[in-house]
Order: sequence, then structure tokens, then C-alpha cells
Amino acid sequence: MAQGICDLDVPQVVQEGAKEAIENGQNIYTSAYGNLRLRKAIAKKQNDFYQQDVNEDNVLVSSGATGAFYAMAMSLLNEGDEVIIFEPYYGYHVSTLQSLGCKIKFIKTVPPSYAIDFEVLKSHITEETKALLICNPSNPSGKVYTKDELEKISEIINENDMLLFSDEMYEHFVYDDLEFNSALSIEGLKERTVVISGFSKIYSITGWRLGYAISEPEVIDAASAINDLVYVCPAAPLQHGVLKGLEELPKSYYENVAKEHQAKRDRFIKALNDVGLKAEYIKGAYYVLADISSLDGKDDKEKVISLLEKTGIAAVPARAFYHDSEGIDLARFCFSKTDAEIDLAIESLQKLL
Repeated sequence: MAQGICDLDVPQVVQEGAKEAIENGQNIYTSAYGNLRLRKAIAKKQNDFYQQDVNEDNVLVSSGATGAFYAMAMSLLNEGDEVIIFEPYYGYHVSTLQSLGCKIKFIKTVPPSYAIDFEVLKSHITEETKALLICNPSNPSGKVYTKDELEKISEIINENDMLLFSDEMYEHFVYDDLEFNSALSIEGLKERTVVISGFSKIYSITGWRLGYAISEPEVIDAASAINDLVYVCPAAPLQHGVLKGLEELPKSYYENVAKEHQAKRDRFIKALNDVGLKAEYIKGAYYVLADISSLDGKDDKEKVISLLEKTGIAAVPARAFYHDSEGIDLARFCFSKTDAEIDLAIESLQKLL
């Protein structure tokens, strides 16, 4: 239950779309921007779900959300630029920015709410600060940003002439009747935001590597040149697969994914608490950070190894999500698993009693 691999079934219509594309000869390069019809479908979905005024010129399709983020960051940031990231963070965000020579400023947030201290955020901003990066809902904390928080972020972004990178990969994994608010739904952020998302999680196709970015057309134009240089284009028949999913899956599909994962969340987090690995009922994404201080070992790495040896359950230690994890006894578990796998995990956790 360590890596964020969805073990769930790929929607039949998505599978059929890719098969049909291969059989019909859709196997050559597409545009570096991505399949035009797919870009239109992504824009339509954004508008249908979040009442945003985007079109295909605002969309870049790339090799996974990581590819989209890399192309956009290469287009907007220079070596030495400062970027603020909240901890716990998603490792690929940090690695990508470090590869570009950016300076990262970390702001630590704490459980259970992982609330943002906006005064602390303001105090970290300098003349070299070019961007803020958020993950909403957050991998790994499960935090879901409220509209009020995004409005406050908008004020800070505009006051300091900054950009916002908003990773919204888990937009459909939101629980307890909470509303997901996309950064592009905030008026003051529309011209200063890059939204990153993709299909890996919602369609359970992590190995297909299809993601996208949404931003201003001139930014998309610049990023397409980077996309062409690094990736050429996303896999052509797989783009047709997700296109068929976007065009034919009803809204209820996305709503049911959230309901199913909330049930998985409830069962697994209850089991963690029952064996003394205290965990909060997270509000979004499909990971949970649990307190592993009761396990054997001198630090988070030794403790997750101890857990693996005793139960056969793998987890990711806190050091993967903090630039300094000393004294932080947390581990991340992924619960996007089949019911049979969750049953097995719950049974295996009993070995800790």
C-alpha cells in the first residue's frame, strides 16, 4: 500500500477507445499540443464541472501530469527562481523544480488540518519568489483547499506578481460532501495559474502516462515547444482511449468513484486506528498519513521496514514528503485498492495487536 498505483478496473469505454484507435491505424505522431479533439474534450469537462471559460487553446496534453508540469515549469521559470511549496509535498514537484535549478522554500503544515498560516506564507516571499505550488487535494496529506483559502492565495499571488501551480490530479477524490474548488474558478487566479491534472487516477491508467496542463494560450504555446523537444507527443492511441472516456462516461461515473473511495477510506482508516496507528479521516485524494510512533525502529524508515516485516504491508516513510523529517513519525498508505486487497490489509494489520 505504498506507491499510488490504482489496482481498480479501467473503464470499459476507455479500453475500447484505445483498442479501436490501434485497429483503425491511429498510431502516428499527434500534435505536440496533443490530439485536438481531446484538448477540446478536456476544456469541455473543465467548463461542465467548474464553470470555467476555457477552450482547446488553453490545454496542453503531455506524457503524464509530470510531463505537463515539466513543460510548463520549463516555460515559466528560470534557474535561481524561488518557488514556495507546502510540506508534506509530492516528491515529483520538488525533483522537477530542483532539476531546473529553482530554489525551493518549504513551509511546513501540520496534521490534522494541514492549515495554511498565511502570515508565514507572506513572510517567505522575497523579490526572487516567482511561484507558489499547491496540490489540491493533496498527495500525501489529503488536504482539500477551501474557496476562502484559494481567495487568500489569490490576493497574495497578485500582490507579489507571482504564479500559481495547482496540481489537481485528485480533483474527483473528495469526501464527506465537500466541494472541490479549482484554482481556475477563482477570478483573480485565472491569468496567473497553471492547473495540472490527468487521467492516471480517475481512469486507473497510471502506466498510460497521459496528463495535461491548463493555462493562458501564450503559455501553452511556449510549453508545447518544450513538450515537442522532450516528449514529441503523448501516445496517440491512448489519447483516443481517454477521449472516448471523456465523451461517453457520465458525471455519475466520477461521483461514484468518490463514493467508492470514501468507503475504502472509512474501512482502512478505522483499521489503522484500531491497531494504534492513529490516522485522521482525510478529506481528499486516496492516501492517509498515519502515526507510526508505536512501531519498532529509531526513525520513520526503520519503522516502515518493521511494519513490512511484521505484516507484509508496505508504506512510504515521512522522509519522502519533508525536506527535514527528523522527529516526524508518519507513513503514507494508499487505499485505492480492491475490496479484497483492503480486506487482506485489514487482516494483516491485526498482527500488530
